Amino acid sequence: MKTLDRRDFLKKATLAGASALTVPTLFESCTSKASASTVVATDGLESKLIVPKNNGLKITGTFLDEISHDIPHQNWGEKEWDLDFQHMKNIGIDTVIMIRSGYRKFVTFPSPYLLKKGCYMPSVDLVDMFLRLAEKYGMKFYFGLYDSGKYWDTGDMTWEVEDNKYVIDEVWENYGSKYKSFGGWYISGEISRATKGAIGAFHALGKQCKDISNGLPTFISPWIDGKKAIMGTTKMTKEDAVSVQQHEKEWDEIFDGIHDVVDACAFQDGHIDYDELDAFFSVNKKLADKYGMQCWTNAESFDRDMPIRFLPIKFDKLRMKLEAAKRAGYDKAITFEFSHFMSPQSAYLQAGHLYDRYKEYFEIK
Repeated sequence: MKTLDRRDFLKKATLAGASALTVPTLFESCTSKASASTVVATDGLESKLIVPKNNGLKITGTFLDEISHDIPHQNWGEKEWDLDFQHMKNIGIDTVIMIRSGYRKFVTFPSPYLLKKGCYMPSVDLVDMFLRLAEKYGMKFYFGLYDSGKYWDTGDMTWEVEDNKYVIDEVWENYGSKYKSFGGWYISGEISRATKGAIGAFHALGKQCKDISNGLPTFISPWIDGKKAIMGTTKMTKEDAVSVQQHEKEWDEIFDGIHDVVDACAFQDGHIDYDELDAFFSVNKKLADKYGMQCWTNAESFDRDMPIRFLPIKFDKLRMKLEAAKRAGYDKAITFEFSHFMSPQSAYLQAGHLYDRYKEYFEIK
């Protein structure tokens, strides 16, 4: 009997203790919810900028990265993409560039040639979707060529010519002559220095693109082999960065070999430091002018200064790069890449804040 009384006492004591713990927790939860519901943003507040507004080159183009080789896929459908094109248009973007139509076995459209070679069937024809959305929102679409990955494996650009002979023909026949929004071609091979086969490959691909499309423009987007070009290492910077003089010498030779079939060059701006921008940008513009090419900047909207790859960039870093492009007299600014790193609906919360800071700076409502 005593044992039962003791068990009964312990049971009641445990329940009472649980009640004592539970009730305040529930009460606090209700209170915090009530408090949270009263916290609202104040209308009309803007950042008090202490630098001149609207003093950089506006971003008017963006890459579209749906292969998502080294950044997470956002798994958007047409509804989300339609909304993103509206956000792009709101800040003045008039050009969208598919960064590559395929990478190794993943492709963005049902290419008979690439599927026969063993590439995977995509669930949606992204080329068709992007062309329709570009047409709907008054933008030009640039088609990025296929990347087999063999250049990255071998260091030889000539590998990329053969597959693209067939891809270029297919794309122009199925999309180029059908959509007015098909505005040009992006030769997707990325180099930084004098690279084996680069001049010949760029020339062959550029010529085929222009010949088949009655001269539509082509462009490339190489990187500058600066101190932040540390791909494949654990370091944040490297010591053997290219000098401004060597960069000019090598790219003078490359431009000389491709300028008749490549209309613009958009150097990636993230591999050099912010106090090096003017020196490299002035050389890029001088070379482009020498060879009658347009000088664009690929204003990277992700941050290369962090060990995490890749997150949206700090606004001041983007601002400084766009201001340097304006000082150098660049013709156009594009970015890699709006949808992940600047869009209000990006998977990264910081991207929407970057969009807001960009709009404040350029006084876009």
